[in-house]
Amino acid sequence: MEIPIFTVDAFTNLPFKGNPAAVCLLLHELQDDMYQNIAAEMNLSETAFIIRLNSKDDFSSGARFRLRWFTPTTEVPLCGHATLASAAVLFYKKKNVNSTVIFETLSGELYVRQQGESIVMVFPLNKPTPVGLKEFKDIVKAAVGDQPVQEVCLCATTKMLMVRLADSCDRSVLTSLRPDPAVLLRVDTGGRVRCLLVTMIGDPGCQPGYDFYSRNFFPWFGVPEDPVTGSAHTVLAGYWSEKLGKKKMLAYQCSSRGGELELELQDDGRLNIAGQAVTVLQGILTL
Repeated sequence: MEIPIFTVDAFTNLPFKGNPAAVCLLLHELQDDMYQNIAAEMNLSETAFIIRLNSKDDFSSGARFRLRWFTPTTEVPLCGHATLASAAVLFYKKKNVNSTVIFETLSGELYVRQQGESIVMVFPLNKPTPVGLKEFKDIVKAAVGDQPVQEVCLCATTKMLMVRLADSCDRSVLTSLRPDPAVLLRVDTGGRVRCLLVTMIGDPGCQPGYDFYSRNFFPWFGVPEDPVTGSAHTVLAGYWSEKLGKKKMLAYQCSSRGGELELELQDDGRLNIAGQAVTVLQGILTL
């Protein structure tokens, strides 16, 4: 069996920046262990599988596909950068003729479209709820040490814990954090936390004017730190929109690779996430 495969750097217009994802094009479903084996072999934070739904369609003409995402250790219910990468393969490499493509996923239908040099994804918005610092003091300590914390919020739907650094911190505080994945995994949160987001207010007065910054840690899924995370911004956008009084925001994820996300809250309670993508590798996976 030969499977077309691509490596795409998402949320960037430069190779070797943003977040890399592998994208496989499948004519039919595989056995679940095969998906996981391929993802482990690729060893990126996520490998996406675009699966044809209608035998009469191809990847250039079809408007609806199944989409699944796997880390090296498990399947995940939502992944932004690998969705962006998948859309980039369809629009840029397969020259898909449709203005909008629909992905059927574990999180429901996701719509993606081209807009200028960017791809826009329509995602659910997941607003977090404030929680007491004492309730999560151990995991917060493991994440940020003795740095001052302004607020802690939890999104029960996504099991993402968001830690907001105090506004007195500058960006170097965020970029210098080095949480130990093993320590994070040892902290008992009663299964309520599967992702850790550390965020801080941005500096819109400085070009390009980021509204907020973040770094995101996912050792529970075998990913110590995710370079740029679309799904995390469904939580971060809900929080910062309320704090800043803005529906349009520009966010930057301060990993070593770095990536930029354009965010816009819609009146229907969903979120537009826009970004660019660059394909750096394409080939054939032979099984």
